Amino acid sequence: MTISDALIILATLLGPVIAVQVTRYVDERKEEKGRKLQVFKTLMATRAYSLSAAHVEALNRIDLEFSTDQATERKVIEVWKQYLDHLGDKSLTLERWGEKRVEVLVELLYVMGQCLGYKFDKTQIKNGTYSPVAHGRIEEEQEAIRAQTLELLQGKRALNMFVTNLPNPARTQDGSSDS
Repeated sequence: MTISDALIILATLLGPVIAVQVTRYVDERKEEKGRKLQVFKTLMATRAYSLSAAHVEALNRIDLEFSTDQATERKVIEVWKQYLDHLGDKSLTLERWGEKRVEVLVELLYVMGQCLGYKFDKTQIKNGTYSPVAHGRIEEEQEAIRAQTLELLQGKRALNMFVTNLPNPARTQDGSSDS
């Protein structure tokens, strides 16, 4: 057997194994990118609703899906840490805290978008969202309902009741008169 025969046999045996490994590698990379895209898309879609469960879950997946091994992803993690630090900052006035929260979230989404190949500018990220006024009003009303219900259950609030139709004592339950 010659060297070329041995190489042909080796290539015949190893070819399918190498093909499977390459396919698995490509599929894993595609799946990784898909998870990163899902985090980014969720954050972009919910950026006007920072209290939504989907938004919070996507934020909490950032350090799971993005790595510090690559420079662009490392930048995402750095800005995420800044955002997380800001979310816990109680030293600012509520108004200034809200303004800074938006600034840092926009920066986070901008860096993420760049990492994933999107060409959004910061103005588009900040202003390019639709949030109906009714959604804000509904959230405020739901919060008021929750707060007042809690006060009621804690005994801090009374439930007013008005009786409008008193039963006629002269009538029995079957509607007939006693007399």
